[in-house]
Amino acid sequence: MPLVLPDVALAPMIPVLLTLLGAVLATVLGFFLPRRSVTYVSLATLVLSAASMVWLWNQGLTAFGGSLNADNAAIAIGLVLLIGSALALIVSLDGAARARLSFPEFDAMLMFAVTGTLIIAFSGDLVTMLIGLEVMSLSGYVMATLQDSRESEEAGLKYFLLGATGSAILIFGIAFVYGATGSFNYAAIAAASSGLSVGNAPVLVAGALLLLCGFGFKVALAPFHQWTPDVYGGAPTVVSLFLSTVVKVAAFAGMLRVFSGALHNAPSWLDVLAVLTAATLIVGNLAALFQTNFKRLLAYSAVAQTGFLALTLLGRPEVGGPALTYYLLIYTITTAAALGIVAALQRTEAGFEISDMRGLYYRHPAYAVALGVCLASLAGLPPFAGFYAKYLAFQAAFQNGYTWVAVIAALMSVAAFVYYLRVAALMFMPDRTPAREYDGAHFGTRFTVALGMVGITALGILPNLAYGWVAYPGIWTQLAGT
Repeated sequence: MPLVLPDVALAPMIPVLLTLLGAVLATVLGFFLPRRSVTYVSLATLVLSAASMVWLWNQGLTAFGGSLNADNAAIAIGLVLLIGSALALIVSLDGAARARLSFPEFDAMLMFAVTGTLIIAFSGDLVTMLIGLEVMSLSGYVMATLQDSRESEEAGLKYFLLGATGSAILIFGIAFVYGATGSFNYAAIAAASSGLSVGNAPVLVAGALLLLCGFGFKVALAPFHQWTPDVYGGAPTVVSLFLSTVVKVAAFAGMLRVFSGALHNAPSWLDVLAVLTAATLIVGNLAALFQTNFKRLLAYSAVAQTGFLALTLLGRPEVGGPALTYYLLIYTITTAAALGIVAALQRTEAGFEISDMRGLYYRHPAYAVALGVCLASLAGLPPFAGFYAKYLAFQAAFQNGYTWVAVIAALMSVAAFVYYLRVAALMFMPDRTPAREYDGAHFGTRFTVALGMVGITALGILPNLAYGWVAYPGIWTQLAGT
């Protein structure tokens, strides 16, 4: 019997291995170097990982028989993941000490989480995706509890319990899909689901709906969003930045791989996703209207943004794929800049009350203007990049026949204007009360905010700088590798 060697190709694994190397180095070097030096090492490995992804562009390499797939779709989303991770590390250079996170374990956990996110983006089957999801989630649970405070411990416990529930549901869904199609591989599932017998169809539908519920926990789709305001509000702001950007991008990458790729031909899930998207838009936007704490407002804003992001999954893969990637990029840099400002200015981890934002312009004019730009972009006001991102999301849903969801999204955008612009208006109102913000050196935060302002403005005026690249022909029609 001939010896069959395993398909262990090194090249497509390089981006993941480099981030894993960064996690190991952060763990080991933490015994010898100060935390700031460890952070610079972690940033260097992220840059090397990004460079390796650019080198892999258009090569379409795979490893482990297609279980790891370094196609262009994975690389595009992987670069967004690395950008968000780098911004979180840069912001932590300023805020980690005041948040009582200035120890190398924070960098190690973050880099392990990034490794998990890249495994999700590069996954070629459901088992690989699940491994990446669990590596990411376990690291996230630890990061949420690293701060020695009751709020952080409560946030971490809620995140762990509800995250474990979501993972269990996801595993049940994977088992059902395997039972219906006989494979974990995305391409094989896509091929099998297009010609299922009548007997297997209900099993596949059940599996798809369970997977949808499991991912709903991870991305905070209503009614699976209950953990989001408590975790984002209770965790250290730097951790909230990472969870609300990088972790969400990775979860949407998994949804894109599974639903727009493997289960694209499966029945029923698309209509259920439309209902969940509408519910998320309504719950997230209306709940944000009644918040008095700025961090909780941004948490419910993240739920609302999940609804807008999910609109892209209602479209055909060739339309929804680039729309989702562009939206994720804009959402990542905008949220990183906004939460970076909060992390820099807050005196305590409770964050600002919305009323405390009054007169911010007269105390910190640059931060006030930058935060105003971030809020305008999140609200979808032109000429900022959030406007074009929402336009692409509406277009994806509308063109695939989900006009009613697009109409609800447009109506909820009006509610978003109210709570975003209320904060923006308060910042520019005169206020004679003493300053309530921390006033210290914020080089890392200023860099992050400046990068965010350039990205939000430039990609709003010239969206094809990014969208033209992620809409590269042939990327999104081959999600399942078929």
